[in-house]
Amino acid sequence: MAKMSDLIEVFIKELFEDNAADVVEIQRNELASYFKCAPSQINYVLTTRFSVDKGYLIESQRGGGGSIKIVHVKQDRDSAFASVLEEVGDSTTVMKADQIITFIQQQGYISQREGKIMRAAVSDRAVAAPVNMRNEIRAGILKAMLLSAYAARE
Repeated sequence: MAKMSDLIEVFIKELFEDNAADVVEIQRNELASYFKCAPSQINYVLTTRFSVDKGYLIESQRGGGGSIKIVHVKQDRDSAFASVLEEVGDSTTVMKADQIITFIQQQGYISQREGKIMRAAVSDRAVAAPVNMRNEIRAGILKAMLLSAYAARE
């Protein structure tokens, strides 16, 4: 059986398909009631599955049952790479790096092979540094690889 998070993600993506639009508005509490889960479960899905690195912007409005607008952003190559570099920031976790690599791979900016190489390069095994420095070093490595991939595709 699929996890609740997977079901919620599929449901929201189907809303995009059904509406043939790049914007979907939902009520967090209504969606939580529909799935018989806590509103925090909806928040979890939105923050992990509909993030900037996956091509989505979330606009949350307070009050009124938690109205949330999800915008699917179609970016050109230049803005996609700029957004991704900004998302990496000065520090990034293995999980965040994996999400970013998956995004640029899904967009067709890198191959599956390049994605595997990038994941290996930013893994905890490869970034052999003190724990308090790993995420900063990982961000630097990931940014360098992203810039290289961007330049190679021009």
